[in-house]
Amino acid sequence: MKSRVSKRRTKGTMRSPSEPKGLTPGTPKRTETDFRKAIYEEVRPWGKFRCYPSGNTGNLKIITVKPGRALSLQYHHRRSEFWVVLDPGLEMTMGERTWRPKRGEEIYIPRHTAHRLRCVGRRPGRVMEVWIGRSSERDIVRIEDDFGRVT
Repeated sequence: MKSRVSKRRTKGTMRSPSEPKGLTPGTPKRTETDFRKAIYEEVRPWGKFRCYPSGNTGNLKIITVKPGRALSLQYHHRRSEFWVVLDPGLEMTMGERTWRPKRGEEIYIPRHTAHRLRCVGRRPGRVMEVWIGRSSERDIVRIEDDFGRVT
């Protein structure tokens, strides 16, 4: 008996109600819209997968933050970032806004936008980070840093 594989695709985004609806004035709105429109899901008998565009991405990584620790408050000149929250217990700052994202929340961080991730939970918290644009680890401008690495 042949198994049937569903090829149903869901285009667009799964935006969490806690995610900001707009962007900071002067940020490249079109880049976020184009990136989000290219995201799709395919349903299979075992579940589904979510596919993110990779044509202009530079790096894909999982960031793990220890309880009580935080990344630098930072921004980037050459890249935007797209984060998917993997665990509860995180606090996100982007621009002037600070909130606790939910597991599965997708966050687009435009280049030149200050952002920081902090673990306020009892267990380490993780996000998946996708770089949008050609960049390197040197493309970090640190505004505040708990470890004395301000640039």
